[in-house]
Amino acid sequence: MGLKRILHNLKEKYRGTKMETAFGALHTFLYLPNETTHGGTHIKVADDLKRTMNTVIISLIPCLIFGMFNTGYQHHLAFGDIQAVTGGFFSSEFWTLANFTVGFWKILPLIIVSYVVGLGIEVLFATIKKHEVEEGYLVTGMLVPLIVPIDIPLWMLAVAVIFGVVIGKEIFGGTGMNILNPALTIRAFLFFAYPTWMSGDKVWIEGAVKRTQDIAEGANLDAISGETILGSLAQNNDVGYSVMDMFYGFVPGSVGETSALLIVLGGLFLIFTKIGSWRIMLSSVIGTLVMGLIFNFVVDSEWISESSKFYGLMDTMFWHHLLIGGLAFGIVFMATDPVTASQTNRGKWIYGFFIGFISIMIRVFNPAYPEGVMLAILLMNVFAPTIDHYVVQANVKQRLKRLKVKSA
Repeated sequence: MGLKRILHNLKEKYRGTKMETAFGALHTFLYLPNETTHGGTHIKVADDLKRTMNTVIISLIPCLIFGMFNTGYQHHLAFGDIQAVTGGFFSSEFWTLANFTVGFWKILPLIIVSYVVGLGIEVLFATIKKHEVEEGYLVTGMLVPLIVPIDIPLWMLAVAVIFGVVIGKEIFGGTGMNILNPALTIRAFLFFAYPTWMSGDKVWIEGAVKRTQDIAEGANLDAISGETILGSLAQNNDVGYSVMDMFYGFVPGSVGETSALLIVLGGLFLIFTKIGSWRIMLSSVIGTLVMGLIFNFVVDSEWISESSKFYGLMDTMFWHHLLIGGLAFGIVFMATDPVTASQTNRGKWIYGFFIGFISIMIRVFNPAYPEGVMLAILLMNVFAPTIDHYVVQANVKQRLKRLKVKSA
């Protein structure tokens, strides 16, 4: 008797009890559902929620694998074990087993904690409500390790996941009912509850925090090197990375957010599979470029002094903003969340534009935390229903005017 049959029999045996939810969750997680509904009108489509979630996870895998290599690379580079890569994206200096090993063993615990805690909360609430466990956390569980610092303590991550799933999703009714992106809710909790672990340069490089603490305690160790691009610009310092380094992702940062190249490929895959909205992605890019151009114009017009704390990020070439920080990752994988984004086509343009626009405003005017895409997306999540409401009302008024003209 196969595992699938065993789970099915257990689910039937405990039907009507809380154990049915637990066995049903494991069955759904491991296998595609084989039940069909009867009666009524049906629309036959190839996708269901689980296939949709799996499609998004597939689009994230290149960023995850690259992040494992980059975590090890940044660790060895900061500690002086290797030299910076010089051979482009496929440089043999980057794609080494040593780099991958360091990254793999640092990222794997983050993934395990994210899924175990998050799915545990999902199963608990489904059991209490006697509902089937839905697959909505499959993507969130993968996104969370990609957007947090590599050295974040696991207990902090667990607490944040509990908060994000309970407050960000379950209290609104569960999958499909939440108004805030759960992954960003988790990151926002970490940012406000444990700010020292979410800002600065050292938190993005594996082992850097511990080495800094050891040096402060008097240990005879060499200091580490390595600064994030946003951190350098916020302090009006020169960026020590080329444009191609930023595009390929050979820079410090969150696990999945550094490689613009792979993020673009993931975005194209989501557009091709019709999972991600190209309108939101494009309008977010437009909003980013417009705000960046405005700040470039302010600098070129000499309306701001070079000594100003805002000068470094204002003077950044407008399109470079898309290559640094987590902006590109947020636009592709967070802003396009079909549950929390605008639903109307016109609303998607407005929603996306303001995400890009506000992201750059926060990035420039908040030097203490020069990364605004998280807060921008969460803010627009809140306004998305309002945007859709006024778009629909405007369409209704336009149709009524046409009706009056025809009847006249």
